[in-house]
Amino acid sequence: MTRHLLWPAPEPAADTPAALPGFDTGAAFVDGRIVPIEEARIPLLDWGFLRSDAFQETVSAWNGRVFRIHDHIARFRRSAERLRMQVRHDDAEIRDIIHALVRVCGFRHAYVQIINTRGRPPVGSRDLRLCESRFQAFCMPYMWLKPPELQDQGMSLHVSPRLRVPPASVDPMVKHYHWLDFEMGLLDAYDAGCETVVLCDGDGNVAEGPGFNIFAVVDGVLTTPARNMLDGMTRRTVLEICCDRGIPVTEGALSPEMLGRATEVFLTTTAGGVVPVTSIDGRAVANGRPGHMTAQLHAAYWQMRDSGAAGDPIDYAAATPPDWLPR
Repeated sequence: MTRHLLWPAPEPAADTPAALPGFDTGAAFVDGRIVPIEEARIPLLDWGFLRSDAFQETVSAWNGRVFRIHDHIARFRRSAERLRMQVRHDDAEIRDIIHALVRVCGFRHAYVQIINTRGRPPVGSRDLRLCESRFQAFCMPYMWLKPPELQDQGMSLHVSPRLRVPPASVDPMVKHYHWLDFEMGLLDAYDAGCETVVLCDGDGNVAEGPGFNIFAVVDGVLTTPARNMLDGMTRRTVLEICCDRGIPVTEGALSPEMLGRATEVFLTTTAGGVVPVTSIDGRAVANGRPGHMTAQLHAAYWQMRDSGAAGDPIDYAAATPPDWLPR
């Protein structure tokens, strides 16, 4: 695989199977059946739509292997428990659905989201105890927070004055869809000429951004927030890499002031792994280029993905249950 400085450049694999007809752009699992992604629908009255009463996991496949699938499913179960919501598939069935979605699309590199919504109560009732939960999922080609050919430029980050939804209101350890704070923060970031945004918590410390965690090298110490954010799977992976390689890392408070004097900043996300930040609110981070620690961890992360470590291989020749496929 050809590499350019920091990132892997995905190349089509010779053994990539063809997508089933109609599934070349993606697939979705809805109401127990797999459909082309453009045909995926949820009912208008589902409280997942009306009230953001839902949770999800975003899983990725690379070189035909689903990364940390059992960890993702375990975190999916944790969200269900904390939201007191039933999941109508067991772990093995969820794994099979993820594999089937990637398989029918023929993707080697894929982005999969599994979703549980509250469903809806009977018409005329607002008693959420009467809801019947719904499970959905979709698969698309692998997504990048920053296109790989541009990652050596790094990302421009805006530190928003908006606060992330407080943990006393919505548990940050649930991977939920309460994103209006992120969405408005992103609009503010665009107005400020930045590509993405990070929000702070009620203590005035940096928390997280839309779909990513944040790390910074401050006073020579690699630091990442410890509270008021989701324990991202890529964040976990980077912490494990640091442990394996003897790289000191601190989980603690990261104030905007600390972030402003950091010599390196990077984001961790399923959509690209370790992504460098080279400017914050118009000011360059150090020399305005990705730093050594960022490059080291980025390379280690993608070496892990390339090697298949923690990957669950997809059997592209396996049969998909006929009742899941379009009639």
